[in-house]
Amino acid sequence: MAPQLRTLEAQEWDTWYRTLERAFGGPPTPPEARELWQGLTEPERSLGVWDDEECVGTAGAFSLRLSVPGGTLVDTAGVTMVSVAATHRRRGLMTTMMRRQLDDVRERGEPLAALVASEPGIYGRFGYGMATQQLSATIDTTRVRLEVPGGTGADPVRLRYADPQSALTACEAVYADQVTARPGMPARRPGWERLGVLAPQGGGRDGSPLQCVVADRDGETVGYARFQNTPQWDVSGARGMIVLRDLEARDAAAYARLWRFLFEIDLTSTLVAQNRPVDDAWQHLVSDVRRCERQLRDGLFVRLVDVGGALEARAYRTPVDVVLEVEDPFCPWNEGRWHLTGDSRGGSCTRTRARPDVALPAAALACAYLGGVPLTTLARAGRAAELSPGALTHASLAFTTDPAPWLPHAF
Repeated sequence: MAPQLRTLEAQEWDTWYRTLERAFGGPPTPPEARELWQGLTEPERSLGVWDDEECVGTAGAFSLRLSVPGGTLVDTAGVTMVSVAATHRRRGLMTTMMRRQLDDVRERGEPLAALVASEPGIYGRFGYGMATQQLSATIDTTRVRLEVPGGTGADPVRLRYADPQSALTACEAVYADQVTARPGMPARRPGWERLGVLAPQGGGRDGSPLQCVVADRDGETVGYARFQNTPQWDVSGARGMIVLRDLEARDAAAYARLWRFLFEIDLTSTLVAQNRPVDDAWQHLVSDVRRCERQLRDGLFVRLVDVGGALEARAYRTPVDVVLEVEDPFCPWNEGRWHLTGDSRGGSCTRTRARPDVALPAAALACAYLGGVPLTTLARAGRAAELSPGALTHASLAFTTDPAPWLPHAF
């Protein structure tokens, strides 16, 4: 019999998850993380491909609410845990799962799907486009200084160590305040806050347990940083490394104080930040940005499941009035011409027969959706075409956003 695709039964989770672990390789998921992912899994949104009694394919989705330009939280399918057993490659199982999943997302009325790609080359053919990037940095703190504007005494911010678990509620409140201000951030439902306090990868064998420092002002927590301290020594002395897990702050003063603290921890010489926004402000507080060894990589991939609904859900930086001709063979209900009008208060997007101004495939529109990739850049790459003079620049400016979109953690 051909492999069968069906919705996951809750009691099958262990078998299903082992298929995923085997596909990705490496050691088993630590028990605490495994327990968390099992609790977060939505069986009714999870698919398995079964060959007799063997699970040979997996795909899931989380019910997320994603921040988009303008601050609206949009219902989004957070696509996750996608794998195909090595014994069953090249049989169309991935396409079958993606087809079923996007049909289900449409039926649920979610305008967006989003994912973090293990292999970015896979998902473009299903209409996903790279909508955010993430910045990483390896900073030599023996040669790079970070200055707090006005000095440390200019604001009554107090830093203190806190138990990561005990401080979780206060830290989560700071995170929640940031979500609508930056596109791409998910509003975390109950349970998701535990991601931030899982043991560091590798169990912390080579470094400290997860540490947390919070910034307080007038008795209120206004920022936090969570990190691991890995001691290292050589003939010249201490060469420890700080690995930043996450940092959020409600204002510039708390933000700068937390970053300065990380730069000045005793017995350390390196600060590693692995996932930060591309416009993160610390880059303008350091004395020598060249010695910060910055790198970019892809972040969140977005898919417009309902073009009209997705474009109406966000706001626009400048007034926009444009007809988009969208090519979308994988989700053909999106194909055709869409009349988009909007401004900073929101938008309207309806079917039209009017002459198109800009033509582009669904994956390119997805790249531009959160405002991090200008349509003009996509046009220079041959992924968008201007059909009416001036329309591309007009639409491109309207789609861009400040601050840059960013996904703070995988899912």
